[in-house]
Amino acid sequence: MSKLTIVAFDGTRNDLDVANGTTVMENAVRNSVPGIEAECGGACACATCHVYVDDAWSAVVGPPEAMEEDMLDFAYDVRPTSRLSCQIKMSDALDGLVVHVPERQA
Repeated sequence: MSKLTIVAFDGTRNDLDVANGTTVMENAVRNSVPGIEAECGGACACATCHVYVDDAWSAVVGPPEAMEEDMLDFAYDVRPTSRLSCQIKMSDALDGLVVHVPERQA
């Protein structure tokens, strides 16, 4: 198990205990975190699970792969730490990860 914090746009913190191997998106949906729509169900075919990785975690999470980067072109207010939460798999290395939900999804 790892700790994951998803901060909603209004500042509400969702502190979750999550299983390694699951994605940030799966855990957001499972816990009804507002702002994560996940219309494609995690297939990296939309940008409705867009999050900002907290600056402290950006290097650990790493940059998006090419397919994800293409989908981020459709996201709202893309920033250098933007990622699709369906593409971030939890692991021991990400224990304590913090991500922020944007104002809206594309």
